[in-house]
Amino acid sequence: MTFEMGFVLILIFVMLASLILEVARPEMVMFTALTVLLVTGILTPGEALRGFSNEGMVTLALLFMVAGAIQKHGVIDSIVHKLLRKVNSFQGITMRLFAPIAVFSSFFNNTPLVVALTPVLRNWCEEKGIAPSKLLIPLSYVTILGGTVTLIGTSTNLVVHGMLVERGLGGFSFFQMAVVGVPITVLGLVYIAVVGHRLLPSYKSFTEKVWEDSREYMAELTVRGDFPYLYQTVQEAGLRDLKGLYLIEIIRKKEMVSPVRSTTVIQAGDRLIFTGMISTIAELQRMKGLELETGTDIDPNDLKGGSTQLVEAVVSHESPLCSRSIKQLQFRAKYDAGVVAVHRNHERVERKVGDIVLEPGDTLLLLAGPDFIEKHRVSSDFYVVSELNPPTAFNASPKRGWFALGVLLTMVLLVTLGVLSMLKAMMIAALTLLFTKVIELEEAKKFLHFNIMLLIASAIGIGTAMSKTGLAAWLAERALMLVEPFGVVAVIALVYILTNLFTEVITNVASAVLMVPIGLEVAEVIGVDPMGIAVTIAIAASASFVTPIGYQTNLIVYGPGGYKFTDYFKVGFPLSVLVMVVTVVVVNYILY
Repeated sequence: MTFEMGFVLILIFVMLASLILEVARPEMVMFTALTVLLVTGILTPGEALRGFSNEGMVTLALLFMVAGAIQKHGVIDSIVHKLLRKVNSFQGITMRLFAPIAVFSSFFNNTPLVVALTPVLRNWCEEKGIAPSKLLIPLSYVTILGGTVTLIGTSTNLVVHGMLVERGLGGFSFFQMAVVGVPITVLGLVYIAVVGHRLLPSYKSFTEKVWEDSREYMAELTVRGDFPYLYQTVQEAGLRDLKGLYLIEIIRKKEMVSPVRSTTVIQAGDRLIFTGMISTIAELQRMKGLELETGTDIDPNDLKGGSTQLVEAVVSHESPLCSRSIKQLQFRAKYDAGVVAVHRNHERVERKVGDIVLEPGDTLLLLAGPDFIEKHRVSSDFYVVSELNPPTAFNASPKRGWFALGVLLTMVLLVTLGVLSMLKAMMIAALTLLFTKVIELEEAKKFLHFNIMLLIASAIGIGTAMSKTGLAAWLAERALMLVEPFGVVAVIALVYILTNLFTEVITNVASAVLMVPIGLEVAEVIGVDPMGIAVTIAIAASASFVTPIGYQTNLIVYGPGGYKFTDYFKVGFPLSVLVMVVTVVVVNYILY
C-alpha cells in the first residue's frame, strides 16, 4: 500500500465515522473530505470538480424539477385519494393502493411521494379504525422497491448510471434494472401483505397521543383582573424564559395570538397555553393573578382557530436544524411557529422545549401560521406531514399537472425507444415545463435540493480518488481473497452485503458512490461483465429496510407512525434478506 492509498483510506474511515456519529450534515462531511483531497494534491481541480458535471447528477437535478411540477399541481395526490375511496379493508390496500404506488415510484421521486401520502394514509386509517403504524412503514418500503425498477426511480440508479458513463461503460438502459427490480417489488408486496403487516405494531399517532394526554403536554392559565402585569409585554411579565415551560399561544376571546412574541401584551381574561415540563407549572401558579384551569382538558379545536393551525413535521436527515436547540435556532421567529411537543423514538422528549437539541427523525407538533405548509412543503429543513388538500398552491391546476405527467411519460418512451439519452430527455422536459409556465423558474429552484447535489458531487470526487490512488483495486483484491474460492455467487453476495451495510449507517448515495469503484475493480479481476456488479450495487444501496436512518422515506414515516427503532429491524430484516437473495440469484443466473 502506497502513502497516498493509506492517506485516502484513513480519510474515508474518518469520513464514515463522522457520518455515523452525525458530526455534521452528510453533504458537509463529504465536501470537507473532497476539499482535503484537493488541497493535498491527490486530486486535481478538474478531478475534484468532475462530480459537478456528472451526467447522472445533472439528470437527477432536472428530474427533481420535472417531478416538482407534477407534485405542485397535486396529480399523484388526487389519484391516491381516488384509489383510497375504493379500499374498504386492510387486506385490500396492498393490491389496490400499494401496487399502484410502487408503479408511481418507478417514475417519480419517492421522497415527495411519501411526504404527500403520509397524511392521506393516516387520515384513512383514522376513519377505518386502523393504527397508522400498520401502513406507514409499508408505504416507505413499497416506494423504495418500486424505485429500483427504472433508471429514474431513485437517485441511486442515476448516480451509478452517471459513474458508469463517466468510465466509458455506457450506463444503464431505462428498464435495465427491471430484471431485478420487478421480482423484488412483486415479492416485497407479497411479503408485506402476508407476513410484514403481522409484524408491525399498533401504535397511536403522535398527534393522537398529545390530545389524549393533553394534561401532560399542555397547561392553561387564565389571567385575572388582579394580575400585576396587565397590559404589559410577555417579556416584562416574566413569562418568556420560564423554567421548563414555553408559552405557545394566547386565546383571547375568539382571537388566537400565536406565535407569542416577547412584545405581545397581556390582557385580563387571556387564556395562556403552556407546553414543556408541565410538572413545573406549580411555580407559575404561585404568581398572583394567574389561575390554573383544572378538571378539564384543553380542547384541541381551541388551538385550530383564527390564523393558526396544528402542523406535524419531521426533521429531515439533511436539516440545518440538527444538533442545535430550539432556542438557539430562534425557531419561533424563524418559522412563525411554536413547538408544542417533540417526539423521538416513540417517546416524548421530556424537558423544556427550548432546550431540546433536535436530531434527524424528530417529530415536531407545531402551532403555526396559516401559510406555514405552503412555505415549507419543499423545505430541506423538515418534511411537513400534515394533511394537504391537493392542489394547495394558489396557481395549481390539475390540467397543468396532467400535462407535466404526460411530458415525463413521453420522455420516458423516447428514452426507452433509444431516440434520446436520459440527459437530453430531461433537459427537453424541464424546458418544456418552464416555457409553458407549468412551473416557474423560482419554484423550480426550490425543488433542486442543492444539498443532495453537493453530496453526490463530493462523493463522486472521493470515488475518483479511490480509483486514482489504486485504493479501490487494493480493497477489491483483499475482498476477493475472502470469497473468490466460493465462486461468482459469493462475490456478488459480498458486494451486496457491503453496500447494504454502508446504506444502513450512512446515506444510500454515498454508499453507492464508494462501492462503485471497488465493484468495478472486482468485476475486472474476476473477468465478468461490470453491469451485473453495478446493478447489484444500485439495488443494495436502495434496499434500506433495517433502520429508519438509511433512507429518507423511512425517516419521514418514523415519527408520524410512532415507531421504535427496533420496529424497522423486526419488519425490515426478513425483507432485506429476501431482496438480497433474489438480487444475487437474478444477477448470477440471468445477467451472467
